[in-house]
Amino acid sequence: MRKKITLIGAGQIGGTLAHLIALKQLGDVVMFDVVAGIAKGKALDIAQSSPVNEFNINLIGTDKYEDTKDSDVIIITAGVPRKPGMTRDDLLGVNLKIIKQVADGISKTSPNAFVICITNPLDVIVMALQKYSGLPKNKVVGMAGILDSSRFIYFLSQELNVPVQKIKSFVLGGHGDSMVAMLDFTEIEGKKINQLVSEGKLKKEKLNAIIERTKKGGAEIVKFLEKGSAFYAPAASGVEMAECYLKDLKKQLPCAAYLNGQYNTENLYAGVPVIIGAGGVEKVVELNLSEQEKKDFENSIKAVQELFEAAKKIDPSLK
Repeated sequence: MRKKITLIGAGQIGGTLAHLIALKQLGDVVMFDVVAGIAKGKALDIAQSSPVNEFNINLIGTDKYEDTKDSDVIIITAGVPRKPGMTRDDLLGVNLKIIKQVADGISKTSPNAFVICITNPLDVIVMALQKYSGLPKNKVVGMAGILDSSRFIYFLSQELNVPVQKIKSFVLGGHGDSMVAMLDFTEIEGKKINQLVSEGKLKKEKLNAIIERTKKGGAEIVKFLEKGSAFYAPAASGVEMAECYLKDLKKQLPCAAYLNGQYNTENLYAGVPVIIGAGGVEKVVELNLSEQEKKDFENSIKAVQELFEAAKKIDPSLK
């Protein structure tokens, strides 16, 4: 029996998710959007490419939660994207309301689903989603670290003229300006990045500029597009998480996961390496951080906590 994957929000990320899932044949796709026509139109358009791309799955579009019933995976992109000049925090009030409705809909129809949240501001929205829905914490996770890591690796590959496949790295912490690039865990063709810096093959200033560009990666794209925000790379990142769960791959991926004492953090969602398999988030991987990394991670956690305090002021039911 084929798996059922529901995409909540049929915007640019939703459409790209549906297309990638179809190409990989991960399962049947239900595209849900409050504007039913967009969901139906995109689902039909992708379905009509099946003879060319030779995939065999069903795609439907809907505005009824009933059609999403008993989903195996739900990926949430519903919400408004950032507009130029808008901070992630500005998004908070608008997207909290939207996520509350989504949480209500999915908890009634698919209480056993693995839920991946992509809506910004990510760390706080995924935490609100879990609280609103009451779904198990190991089955509700946020997509951020894979995207940030992918951006960081791409920028390094461009600077050093090295294929992306030969670079290993990832980021921790909150999604956005407080993310922490894990330099001690970054290798280029088997060499530690700090070694390349000390050998003069990569200037420290250049590395810092790349880290800064990664933090502002989403905003850079928003500025170029003017109307809308990134969607290809976020969708690819979300699909990797879904595939890990559906195929029980037990891969280590950086995701916004619930911390209950790990990294000295209690009762908060933040970006950390986790193992994703058929049980959802099966393990939070604790790394030995350097003093500087610990400090940067603590600052990132503080930023997430502050934003969650702001969310609680907007909606006291989150307390």
